Amino acid sequence: MERTSSIRRKALVRQHKAEVMIAGEQLRLRLHDGKLIKDRRYHLRTYPNCFVAQELIDWLVSHKEAPDRETAVCLMQHLMDHDIVHHVCDKRPVFKDAKLLYRFRKDDGTFPFNTAVKVFMRGQQLYEHLIGDKDSILQFREEHGVAYQRSFPGCQLIDWLLQNGEAESRRRGIELCRALQEHGIIQHVAKKHDFFDSGLLYQFCINFRRRRRLSELLNESERDTDEGVTVSSPEENHPDSPFVPRSAFQSVESSKDMKQVPTGRRGSLNSLQLHTDGFPPLVQLSSSSVVRCNPKSVLQRIITCEELLAPGAPFIKKVLTVIGDALGWGFVVRGMAPCYVQAVDPGSPAAAAGVKVRQFLYQVNGQCVLYLDYRTVTRLVMTGSRTVVLEVMEPLE
Repeated sequence: MERTSSIRRKALVRQHKAEVMIAGEQLRLRLHDGKLIKDRRYHLRTYPNCFVAQELIDWLVSHKEAPDRETAVCLMQHLMDHDIVHHVCDKRPVFKDAKLLYRFRKDDGTFPFNTAVKVFMRGQQLYEHLIGDKDSILQFREEHGVAYQRSFPGCQLIDWLLQNGEAESRRRGIELCRALQEHGIIQHVAKKHDFFDSGLLYQFCINFRRRRRLSELLNESERDTDEGVTVSSPEENHPDSPFVPRSAFQSVESSKDMKQVPTGRRGSLNSLQLHTDGFPPLVQLSSSSVVRCNPKSVLQRIITCEELLAPGAPFIKKVLTVIGDALGWGFVVRGMAPCYVQAVDPGSPAAAAGVKVRQFLYQVNGQCVLYLDYRTVTRLVMTGSRTVVLEVMEPLE
C-alpha cells in the first residue's frame, strides 16, 4: 500500500511536469504566431528565435494570461525551472521583467529529452492514435457500478498495442503501460490498482489537447488534486468522438438536471468540438470556474438533407476558409446528417472566417459531407491541413 502511494505521489509530480510541458508548447506556438519570437540582434550578434522578456510580460498581461506583471514573471520562472525556456546565453537562472533575451529550448535544440519526456511523448502519441481510431477502445464503461468516460480495460489496451505494432509482445506492452502509469499518463479509474493485463478499467489522466491557461500551472503546483479521473476534458466532449485540438465541452454522466450557462472566453473553447445529445457536456468558463450545462440544440426544429437541397429552399451557400491556430479551429459541430454548427468561439479562427451557429456543413475541403455524421466530419478536418475550406448552407434571414 505504501509503495502504491509513493508511486501515486511520483505520478502526480510527473503529471504536473507534463502539464507544464503542454502549456509551454502551446505558449511557444502562440508566440510564434504573434511574431513575438523572432531573430533579434544585440551587441553585433544575432540571436535566432528569441523573445524580449519585457515584451512577453506585456503580452501575457494584455492577453489575460496573468493578472499582473508580478504573476506573469512567476509563470515564466516556472517554465524556466522546468527547462522550457532559458536565457539565450544561459547567464541568468532567474526570469526578469527587463529588456533581456530568452528562448524556448525547443527552438534551439537544447530541450532535455530524458526518460520522462520520452514517456510523455510516447503517451501523447498513443493518445492521439487511440482518439482517432474509428472503433476506439476508449469508451463509456462501468466498474463496480460507477461510470467512467473514455475508459478501457487493461487487456484491450495490450491487444491494441500488439495489433498496431506499438509493442513486440504482451510483456513489452505491460512494461510500456506501467511506465505510462508511473509517469502519470494513465491510471486506474479509481486509483486503486497498478496496471495489469486484465479487465480492470484505466483512463488517460492527461488531456493533451485542452488549452492550458498559464495561471493553472501555479495553482496545480500548490495542490494535490484528484482531477484527471474523468479524462474527457474540455476538448473531449463525446465518449466516441475523436478530439480536435482545443475545447470547452466535456462529456459527463448523463443527467437531465443540468442548466445551460453562457460560454466564456476563448480559453474555454479550444477546438472543433463534437458531442451527442446523450452525454451533456461540461463547459469551463475559466481556469478557476467550472460549471456543468446541457446545451440544447440551436436549431428550432430538425432539418433534413432533402429540405436543404429542395428547389427554392431558404438557404444560401457560402465558402469559408478557416485557418486554424495553435489551439485549433474554434467551433462546435453537432448532428448525424446533416451536421450543423452548434457554437462558435468568438475569438477563434472560425469566427474570423465567418462561421456562424445554425450553418449546415455541405462540403469540407471539397468533399461533400451533407450525408455524413459528425464523427466522420471531424476525422476529415483532423486528418487534413490546418487550413480548412468549408462550404456551408446558411439560413436566409
